[in-house]
Amino acid sequence: MTLPTTRAARHRRIVELLDRTEVASQAVLAELLAADGFAVTQATLSRDLDELGAVKVPTAGGELVYAVPAEGGDSRPLAPEVDGAARLGKVAQDVLVSVEHSANIVVLRTPPGGAQYLASAIDRSAWPEVIGTVAGDDTVLLVTRAPDGAAEVAAAILSLVGPRR
Repeated sequence: MTLPTTRAARHRRIVELLDRTEVASQAVLAELLAADGFAVTQATLSRDLDELGAVKVPTAGGELVYAVPAEGGDSRPLAPEVDGAARLGKVAQDVLVSVEHSANIVVLRTPPGGAQYLASAIDRSAWPEVIGTVAGDDTVLLVTRAPDGAAEVAAAILSLVGPRR
């Protein structure tokens, strides 16, 4: 993955890191960002965290870590989830209406207003087979990394919601 060193890219990477990694200090976050090519000062990082609405929240073990407000329905900052697939499964059970695929494209349908919520859950799950998502009002376009990976990803999404009743 190639990341530009823009402010927006840095903010997005901070959100991704805080969603997937328990980060207890700005020094640790600065190291993680530096590994991705973002050299930031403590003042810049502090300003970034403030702009993103980051706060410290307790983990299940009681340690305080940085978290940013979630996108979609529940905007409370939460500690990183150990299992992003479990969250994705819950969201998919709530909003997934249909799944179609072709080559490396998966089209997911939701009720009106549900697409961005589902796309956000997919993006936050850090699914390595998925390059990214584009969400409209009731449709999510998902692009897979493999040129013929859509069938596998579509099946995996369907498996998250369980068998038809």
